[in-house]
This record gives sequence, structure tokens and C-alpha cells, in this order.
Amino acid sequence: MAEIEQKPVTYRQFMEMVRESGRHYDIDMIDKAYALAEAAHVGQNRRSGEPYITHPLSVAAILLDLGLDTECLTAAILHDVVEDTDVPLERIEHEFGEDVALLVDGVTKLGRITFSSMEEEQAENLRKMLLAMSKDVRVMLIKLCDRLHNMRTASAWPEQKRRDKSLETMEVYAPIAHRLGIAGIKEELEDISLYYLDPVAYEEIMGLIGKETNAREFVQHIADVIEKHLDENELSDADIRSRVKSIYSIYRKMYVQNRDFEEIYDIYAIRVILDTIPECYAALGVVHDLYHPLPNRFKDYISTPKPNMYQSLHTTLISHEGVAFEVQIRTHEMDQVAEYGVAAHWKYKAGVQGQDKLEERLAWVRQLLESQRDAEDSRDLLRDIKQELLPEEVFAFTPKGDVIDLPLGATVIDFAYAIHSAVGNRMIGAKVNGRIVPIDHKVATGEVIEVLTGSESKGPSRDWLNIVTTSEAKSKIRNWFKKERKEENIVEGKAALDKEMRRNMISIPQDHYEEFMQTIAKRQRMNSPEEMYAAIGYGGLQISRLMPKVKEEYNKLVKGNDPVSTFDIPLQPRKQQANEGVIVEGLDDVLVKFAKCCNPLPGDEIVGFITRGYGVSIHKMDCRNAAGAEHSPRWLHARWADGVHESFKSTLEVHALDRDRLFLDISSVLAEMHVPVYAINARTTSDDRAAMSVTIGIQNTEHLNRVVKRLGKVKNVTDITRS
Repeated sequence: MAEIEQKPVTYRQFMEMVRESGRHYDIDMIDKAYALAEAAHVGQNRRSGEPYITHPLSVAAILLDLGLDTECLTAAILHDVVEDTDVPLERIEHEFGEDVALLVDGVTKLGRITFSSMEEEQAENLRKMLLAMSKDVRVMLIKLCDRLHNMRTASAWPEQKRRDKSLETMEVYAPIAHRLGIAGIKEELEDISLYYLDPVAYEEIMGLIGKETNAREFVQHIADVIEKHLDENELSDADIRSRVKSIYSIYRKMYVQNRDFEEIYDIYAIRVILDTIPECYAALGVVHDLYHPLPNRFKDYISTPKPNMYQSLHTTLISHEGVAFEVQIRTHEMDQVAEYGVAAHWKYKAGVQGQDKLEERLAWVRQLLESQRDAEDSRDLLRDIKQELLPEEVFAFTPKGDVIDLPLGATVIDFAYAIHSAVGNRMIGAKVNGRIVPIDHKVATGEVIEVLTGSESKGPSRDWLNIVTTSEAKSKIRNWFKKERKEENIVEGKAALDKEMRRNMISIPQDHYEEFMQTIAKRQRMNSPEEMYAAIGYGGLQISRLMPKVKEEYNKLVKGNDPVSTFDIPLQPRKQQANEGVIVEGLDDVLVKFAKCCNPLPGDEIVGFITRGYGVSIHKMDCRNAAGAEHSPRWLHARWADGVHESFKSTLEVHALDRDRLFLDISSVLAEMHVPVYAINARTTSDDRAAMSVTIGIQNTEHLNRVVKRLGKVKNVTDITRS
């Protein structure tokens, strides 16, 4: 981990790097930015004891190596002054222009907002950066380099902070670097994070690589042989390089995929860089003539680029010594894109990446933000980042041969929506390689998928929201319900919210109801309660995330109207409604559930217990859990409603002398009495006795007694108890 111990960059060293880069920079602007930052950060030190100004200078140096322009370097030097000093953003805009101000603001955290959790704060800051990134990708490039330098110097942090930041880096920032195609930053972020998250495994892998003392000679020998044969085949302009796989990449294969070090075939790689695509395929033929290729280890990312636009030919070969190695073949332009990703747009402006290519590579950012517009919680953004931006992806084909790339774990529904929203909305099924598959079938690389469609009026199912994995598919399903089923959504959403409020024993007085719901809607950044109900109805707002805010506002309402405890309010004699066949004195329209510890039936004396968030639990009066009920305000009087006709589950324990046909005879009695059987479990004991547990549907205690009496007449039955 030599990278972590790098010495801080001085301004003189930084300016020497600028001159040596050979690119044109506005030195006056950079000087002016440094003067402002140095004055603003004066007296501030990092945890390591170094002057704080060394951090923004180091970030700018990393960006310089990526080839970024004057504005980006200026913003990097200034990126912490607004957040950590008294310098306002307006001054940055006035002295350095709108673009620099946008970049600085994009990486500035939301410091004056109070969040309910660290996760919510992290998500909102990330959303802010992504919004700025959708306007200018340099925002994220600055943030990635900022995180990289912080990780390089993380040894000065407390241990828990190192682990927290390493986990965040692994789950959020390394995947973003991967999607932007900046391989060097991605791999270093992953390796440093692994060093702090699993130091034992890190050192083990370093030791395994270190044992290969002749690795450098081996790789160089292979490179020399390939170069010689390429020359003989008129491919003399090839640039040949070698590399060793990153520590984290080896870690994933060893510990996540459970493979031995010797089973990893691409630890060592030769990179062959040529001028044209035809030369790449010609070089592939040469290396396949030289060494035996391993079957199923060839990947053509030239004809099928990765989502981050990475292109190359990959093939795994066996050397004459029996050692496996990988050969990557690509053009110079592909190599620049692979190494620098979107930064190549600035580093190589001579036609390497046009604006259209840059826009294409950033499409995922806009798609991710679009999918979040109707999301109920900013933390969903973190989930989508972790789910969709990880390096694993699958490539499947339409029947016409078009390639659709999806994150690992995506379903055929995700595939349909990736083609077009109209295809997904009309989907009724799918065929994979010619065979019908379930709707939740997970897509695998190489599959040919045919989406079966029906009438346009049918539309998607709400259940699909629990099946799809991509934010794109979820967004399109929600949008369909949002547009096509608005009135239905409002009705369903209001009913669902009212039911959940009843379950939580939240009862809003009618004269406060509209005002209360308007307040809740505003807290969700919605214009009206109807908009909120509709969002619940089409799946854009989850009630589980909404209820904490509802409870908070309800507590305010209760306190504002005389904070008398619900349990201290005297019960008023009034006509009450039954719920699930039970009347709970003092409460109307409340969620009722029957305790499994005693399984009360109509005819039993009962009592109700107010649970926290799950309504009233009904127990038998003689239940051991109801002992002392008269001394607790959470226990309420309850009784069975007149004329209860519902069926209740009750479990009987039947004991008998074991014999043939015992199980059949008991089942026959229950069938003759038309008693529904929900579960039955029979077993024999060592003393030739049988025990049977039977869960049946019973109307009341009188009905139960009749069933027990009939079962007691079955031959060899000795005892029946109610559990």
C-alpha cells in the first residue's frame, strides 16, 4: 500500500507538474485560486498534522494526471473553501465564473440541513452531486479524486471511520468510477478499501503474488514472443504492455466466488494495442496460433461494448509452461477510453470522444435521477447505486440480434423495459432460447429473449414492482400506473393509508383530517393529499416510509389538543362496532389479531392488549400472558360480538395408541363434520404411542366441544387437548 504513504504535494511541485504536462493551462487563474484557498484554509490542519491546503492541491494533481482542464483544476483547489471556510459561493462565481462555481457547489455537502439519519444525509449529498454531474461530469471527477486522496491518507482516521468510509467507497464511489470507465481510480479505491475492511485477506493475496518470484520474467518473455510473431505478420506497430490483476479483483474471485489462487486465469495479462479494429482481430489469430486458448474464455467487447463503453478483445491462453494468462487486444482509442473513461474527453480532444459519446456514457446518470423523481425516500438512491452500478452485468440478445446489457440479477421484465417502455407495458410473458420461462426469470449472458406482448390496455401488474431490479423498469411501471390509473390509485392509496393508520391506532378527528393530510403531503413535497394517495397507489410512495412522519404529526396534534394519555381516557358507554367478530371497549375500527399463545374462540372469556403498532391482540382471560391484566392500562375489556360466523383456527393435540389407519380415521371424522383442516402433523413415540397436532377451523367453543367429542370416540384415542 505504498500509495497511502504518498508525501503531500506542494504548490511548487504542482506547478512543475502543470508545466511538464505539455497542455495549455490558464496559470493566472490557477495562481489566483491557490492564493484564495491558502488564505481561506490558513490555520487549518488535517488529522495527519499537515496543512489543510495540501489536500486540495493533491486532488488537483490527480485531476491533472487525468488531463482535466483549467476550470476543473481551479475548482479542485477551491472545492472545500465554501464548505469549510467563510468564503461564500457568490465570491467564487464572481471571481472565477459560473462553471467553476457549479463545480465547487456540486461537491459541497448540504451542511445547513438536519437529516434524520446518516444514511439519509449520505443519500441527499449524493443526489446533489449526481444532479450537478448531470450538468457537468467534472463534478464527479473532482469528488472521485477527493475520495481517492482521502483514502490514500486514511491511516490518520480513527479505525471505525476508516471502515465506514472504506465501505462507502466500495459500495458507491468505486462503482461510479467503474461506470465512468476510469479503471485506475476504480482499482485503487477498491484496493485501499479492502486493505482497511479485510487486512488479513489483503496481506494473504499480497503474499501469494509475492511468491511468484519469476512472474515479471514470465510476463516479459510472453510479451517478447508475441511481439516477435506480430512483427512477422506485418503488425509491427503494436504497443505491448503487461499488468498484474488488482488485489480486490483477485479477492472477489477467491473469497466471493470461492476459487483457489491457482484457478484464477487472468492474474497476469498482456495488452496489445494497435491502430485499427481489423488489426485487433488479426492479432487475435496470431496469439491463438502461438498458444492454446482456454474454451469459453474469449470475450469480444469490441462488437459488444460494456455499459461504460469499454472495448477490447479478451482471451485466456495456456503458456508452454502450463501457466494461464490473459491477452487483451484493443486500439489506441479504446485504450485511452479504458484508462481514462470520460476524462478522455478532455485529455484527448483530437476526436477520441465526441460530445455524443460523452452524452451516451452519462445517460445512466439521468436515468437514475429520473427513476428517483417519484421515489419516496432518498435512501432508495443509495440502494439503486449499489444495485445497478456494480461491475457485474449480463448481456442478452433480442431475436433480431440487438444486445441488451443489464445488471446481474435482472429479470425478463427488466429486459422488456430496457427495450422500450411500450414493450414492457404490453408484456404478458417471455421465451428464453425458444422456451417459455416464468415472469421472474433472471437473465443470463448469451440468452436470446423474446418478449411476448398482448393488448396495450392490459398494462403491467403492480406485483412487478417487487420482481424487477432496475430503477429504469420500476420508474416506467410507476409512470404507467401514475398516468393510466390515477383515480384508482387515489382510492387504493387512501384506503391503504387509512388501514395502516387504524393498525397503528391513529384516529384523526374529522375536523382536523384534511389539514392533517395536507401537512403530511407537504412533508412529502407534494401539492395535495390526493397526489400523495396516488403516489401510494402506484407504488411511488411506500407506507412504511411514510408512517414515521404520520406518527410524528399525530403526536404534535395530540399534544396541541391537551396531551392526555390515551390509556387515561375514561371509557364512555356507547354503541361500538365489531372488528373480526370482537368488540374492544373504548375503541372503534381498530385492527384486531388473535394471540397464538392461547388461540381464543367465541365462547371464551377474552381480554385485549394494545400492542405497539399492531393494533389490539386478543387473549383468553386465563392465558398466562394475561396475568395481572387488571393492573395495566394497555389491557382493555373485550367481548365477542353477537352472531359471530367467522371461522377461527384452533389446534388440537391428539394422543393415541399407535395402530394402522389411525391417521385415516381421524381425517375421516373431520371430513364428515365438514371441518376445514389447515395443518396436520403426526408422529410416533418410542413407547408405541402416536401424537398428532391438528389445526382446524372452528366457529366457537361449542363447535369445538362437538369436534373433540367425536374425535374422542375414534378407536385407541386416549387424550385430546387444546393448545
